[in-house]
Amino acid sequence: MCCVYVLKSLKDGRFYVGSTRMRPEERLKVHNRGSVRSTKSRRPFELIYFEEVQNYTIARQREMFFKSGVGRKYLSGIIEWAGSRVDKGGRL
Repeated sequence: MCCVYVLKSLKDGRFYVGSTRMRPEERLKVHNRGSVRSTKSRRPFELIYFEEVQNYTIARQREMFFKSGVGRKYLSGIIEWAGSRVDKGGRL
């Protein structure tokens, strides 16, 4: 199983998009331990969204989509629908 996931920093309210071959809950633990250099200073995180996909290539393509302008807008709609407030200082 591979997935693409979105984390929200509880420290600064910003979002992080990534892809992994791990379960998203396990990957979240890695981020919160401080083992990921790009997110270490923004801990702790919460998992707010993930999609399971067939293989890692698709997960990376989906990650790149979420990091594009259209993808950020798509995620913003999903997150707002789920009750989070992206416009309150959070950035995708």
